Amino acid sequence: MKPIIFTQIIEKSLSVGPDIQDITSEVQELISASSVKEGMLQMNVIGSTGSLTTIEFEPGVVEDLKDAIERLAPEGMVYKHELAWHDGNGHSHVQAALLGPSLAIAVREGRLMLGTWQQIVVINHDNKPRKRKIACTLIGI
Repeated sequence: MKPIIFTQIIEKSLSVGPDIQDITSEVQELISASSVKEGMLQMNVIGSTGSLTTIEFEPGVVEDLKDAIERLAPEGMVYKHELAWHDGNGHSHVQAALLGPSLAIAVREGRLMLGTWQQIVVINHDNKPRKRKIACTLIGI
């Protein structure tokens, strides 16, 4: 079998951070469109104030994650970034760096290898709304 490399960008409009949106269905649609049955999906959010992770996407967990993010790097603290740029988003950069910009997820039988209660989410940490682009690269057979 000849390997397939399939790339696509997913775009999501997000509100002021931390805003968390489930993108699992869009990612699964990408896999279905690719015809890859067995492989690996690599995803990364483009931009230094966005991140990707997986959670159980239900209101309680989403609020718990937002609270944890705020505790890790709260808005309103003094950040060296502010001294240079004065844009009020030093916390956004730190939050995004702590969670990370990328994910790698196995694909088996044309489906994401996720647990029953595990969804892929994109997070905007910035102090203004952003249209986030998620670069997806699927490699498989």
